[in-house]
Amino acid sequence: MNTRDILLYGLLIFAWSTSWLPLKYQLGVVAPEVSVLWRFIIASSIAFGLAKWRSAPLVFDRHIHLRFAAMGLFIFSTNFTLFYYASAYVASGLLAVVFSTASLMNILLVSVLKRTRPPLIQLSASLIGLSGVALIFWPELMISAEVLPALLLCIVGTLSFCAGNLVSASLQSQSISVMSSNCWGMFYGCIVLSCYALILDHPFNFEVSLVYIGGLLWLAIFASVIAFFCYLTLVGRIGAGKAGYATVVFPVFALLISTVFEAYQWSLLSVLGILLVLGGNVMMLRSR
Repeated sequence: MNTRDILLYGLLIFAWSTSWLPLKYQLGVVAPEVSVLWRFIIASSIAFGLAKWRSAPLVFDRHIHLRFAAMGLFIFSTNFTLFYYASAYVASGLLAVVFSTASLMNILLVSVLKRTRPPLIQLSASLIGLSGVALIFWPELMISAEVLPALLLCIVGTLSFCAGNLVSASLQSQSISVMSSNCWGMFYGCIVLSCYALILDHPFNFEVSLVYIGGLLWLAIFASVIAFFCYLTLVGRIGAGKAGYATVVFPVFALLISTVFEAYQWSLLSVLGILLVLGGNVMMLRSR
């Protein structure tokens, strides 16, 4: 990796590590999909402003907009909404652990779509990492029946994110910049989120509190604009598998934050589980 890639990794890890606890603080007065909507209205406004300042192209053909809409559906709406709903039942750090398996799920998703068998080492890495997730969640599953639905929501949300990765990579292969695709992806994500809220009959309300507004701004600016620019740029520069290397570090920091602020209780299974998740990600990186 060159210096720019290292800088992108550093910013990405910081943004993602610190985003899960503010996400949990968004719950309560405002419905999850509406909170995500406010988040991406702010983020997309900033992204469009930066794009115009950098003179990034924003006019594209209809078939390109269909891909932007797919990014909005998979990355900038469904993915986040599912994680917001899951966060009501598990510690925020556990959400980060499931999301960290994106690099492992990317390989499995590509294999299914292309109907090919992944190399044995990549398949082994995925199985090891996902087994680690199972170990981490096992004590939680024994305590509450609500943890299993939350885990399934996180898994589907991560798969949605991985599908969006593939769309983003295809756009970059056509020389469409990350900045341009993020702008329109967030815009279409806002449309999808509005539809979700209307279908679920949830009001477009807002919570006026320091915790809610502060968390919203942090999630919009750092965890959305900055983090996704860094991540999707890495996907285009070094590939989705290697870009997922950031997932080796940030779930550990996220769990440490949960330990301090949410009294997350570590166990032998959770320690073994996080080691397996990290080991699976490292194996995946080295295999590519």
